[in-house]
Amino acid sequence: MDIMANVLLAAGASPAMAHALDEVQDFVAISSALLINMGTLSSDWVASKKLAAAKAVALGKPWVLDPVGCGATPYRTAACLHMLQLKPTVVRGNASEILALAGAAASVKGVDSTAASHEALDAAKKIAQQYGCIVAVSGATDLVTDGSRVVGVSNGTALLTQITATGCSVTALIAAFLAAAPEGAALQAAAAALAVFGLAGEVGLANAPRPGPGSLRVGLLDALHLLGEAEVVAGVNLSEQ
Repeated sequence: MDIMANVLLAAGASPAMAHALDEVQDFVAISSALLINMGTLSSDWVASKKLAAAKAVALGKPWVLDPVGCGATPYRTAACLHMLQLKPTVVRGNASEILALAGAAASVKGVDSTAASHEALDAAKKIAQQYGCIVAVSGATDLVTDGSRVVGVSNGTALLTQITATGCSVTALIAAFLAAAPEGAALQAAAAALAVFGLAGEVGLANAPRPGPGSLRVGLLDALHLLGEAEVVAGVNLSEQ
């Protein structure tokens, strides 16, 4: 939660990390977007996630699902599939998670991906078409699809995978971008969030005193806070696939 909240703050958003069953609906009511992260699961937390997602849908607010570790255990997979049925606006996961979520055969090493993003593109399209959502698959090139269109995002650095919860953090950033995006622009918001996060990683690594994950963690937050419009426009690497 620490880096997720700090990423959102650095980007100008206002996060609340809430999971108590008694207050999640109230937080959804005063929020502009909701992120459901499946990383930490318990019966109470799963119940809270379901309640929060249902409230967001009832209020017409965008919400994002991060199916962390989907496919790793039967309980986790079932919980992720149930959340998918609650109509997320965007789903963001690594290739193995998206494959598992789509019901395809995939092996999962903990919450890390054992597949490349392009290997999960058909699965992503299947989910997008069946559930009417945007699906983003993280990888060396991130892929974002609405079931027909596909946008590739080539920003980032492999060293980001050595920092815990950067995947979770970019999903949170997608939620923040959705909160600021006009209606009907979920695909563009998701692709832009992935590109800006990846660009911040590039800038953060370039400016790091030492090229390691600790320096990159600090540099990533600094870059997200300091990136200007001109630097973003010149640095994002988006393409139609």
